[in-house]
Amino acid sequence: MLAYESASDHTAPAWTADEAVTELFATNYRPLVRVAVLLLHDGGMAEEIAQDAFVALHAHWGRLRDPGKALAYLRQIVVNRSRSALRHRGVVDRFLHRQAPPATAPSAESAALDTFDHAEVLAAVRALPARQREALVLRYYADLSEAEIAETMGVSQGAVKSHTSRGLAALRRTMERSP
Repeated sequence: MLAYESASDHTAPAWTADEAVTELFATNYRPLVRVAVLLLHDGGMAEEIAQDAFVALHAHWGRLRDPGKALAYLRQIVVNRSRSALRHRGVVDRFLHRQAPPATAPSAESAALDTFDHAEVLAAVRALPARQREALVLRYYADLSEAEIAETMGVSQGAVKSHTSRGLAALRRTMERSP
């Protein structure tokens, strides 16, 4: 537990925004980028979103009610901004489809991911509805508890259980159909 997270230790000095965000960045930047990559399928955008999350945390540090929940706040920012980026991408894609035929060349990231042994599983995860994908990524990749996932996604724990269960069932069906 970081020093600024200790709610019961009233003798510990309060960390400044610079100190706290620096410590959080050093220990959590990569995992937050990985979560965003799994949600977005775009490494560059994922890094941008994670960096923006830390900037937003720094800007709002003085207004945090509980600095011990700063990591949960960061996760929530990353998930929310990933959702926004996906919505924006959908609007752009719909507009571009009306304007010109879609490009046929695969992205560099998709080529790299295809080399993994898990290509079929990744494809199946990508095909899931957004909430199910988010719940599964946060649960099985980020290893968050149901309570942490609920807080990050802004839903109830029951909804997390439902999204996770439905996502796993859909993955199971997809993987059973594949050769």
